[in-house]
Amino acid sequence: MTPTTVRRLEVHDLNVTLREPFGISGGTQDAVRNLLVVAELTDGTLGYGEAAPLPAFNGETQDVARAAIESVRSTVEGSDVREWRAIADALRVATRVGSARCAIETALLDALTRRAQMPLWAFFGGREAELVTDMTIPTGSVARAREATLSWASRGFRTFKVKIGGTKLEEDVDRIAAVRDAAPQALLVADANAALDSDTALALLAALEARGVKLALLEQPVAGRDLDGLARVTAGTSIPVAADESLAGLSDAWTIARRGAAGVLNLKLSKFGVAEALDIAAVGRAAGLGLMIGGMVESKLTMTMSACFAAGLGGFTHIDLDTPLFMAEEPLDGGFEYQGDRIHLRHITAGHGVTPAKR
Repeated sequence: MTPTTVRRLEVHDLNVTLREPFGISGGTQDAVRNLLVVAELTDGTLGYGEAAPLPAFNGETQDVARAAIESVRSTVEGSDVREWRAIADALRVATRVGSARCAIETALLDALTRRAQMPLWAFFGGREAELVTDMTIPTGSVARAREATLSWASRGFRTFKVKIGGTKLEEDVDRIAAVRDAAPQALLVADANAALDSDTALALLAALEARGVKLALLEQPVAGRDLDGLARVTAGTSIPVAADESLAGLSDAWTIARRGAAGVLNLKLSKFGVAEALDIAAVGRAAGLGLMIGGMVESKLTMTMSACFAAGLGGFTHIDLDTPLFMAEEPLDGGFEYQGDRIHLRHITAGHGVTPAKR
């Protein structure tokens, strides 16, 4: 047994109330019901990870994630954290619950790099130590979209991601136009979370053009398995189209690239874990696709891990790491720091720097 052997793996609830409901086309969430995973090495080093299931996105729940983590405990405990990719390969075979794999792999890498006194943004390559994130405008009324945009714009945000779908096309157009009017110089992203079909998506783009509204990105307009529809939208517009629900793993990345179904891949570590995300990023780059880093409704822990991942690799064209700003309380200390829409990482000296709050 070495000092880098995993002595134990713990799982705790990580429940946080949100300041306001976070709505996407598939449903609304009023609180975070995540899990905190703790990996302890034999030398006493602790590493922390977060499972952030989002039922409205892929059906994963807190109970599903907990069961998946418990099912692979024997695989992780007794393993050497220096062999984290081999452990990740075993997890990929043992469970398809992405939030569970993300939590364990994050905890292992955090422990490894804390012990080495290396920040994770440097571990992943050190290309950058600062990112600029968008701010999400959840589903809701036109008035609420305008009010939220004005508030966030006053705090320095210059890119807004508007959640659409689940309502009439005209209402989505009105909400996006209201965001544009509230922040005329801002970049706009529309995210349907798989709620439209290709005809409706193209009609939406035409209606926005008629209103003089230009999108910087259209994210997942159609159902995840509808690659024909996704490819049709991509071919029918000059606006970059991102795959999110259509990108559930490495094989999807190959398929999307081969078929030209999207121009951007949205990597969310909670969908498939860290190791597979690295493979997907490599496929995207080789295929000439843009890379986006996003997340579920995650605390500062996974958001910081994702920021370290994207900044370390460098070259991500779209950053969506804003959900900690929706949380009514902060149960964690450390991690990245927001300054307006800028995310700062250079002050992190070991691991991702996030620990449970001592208060």
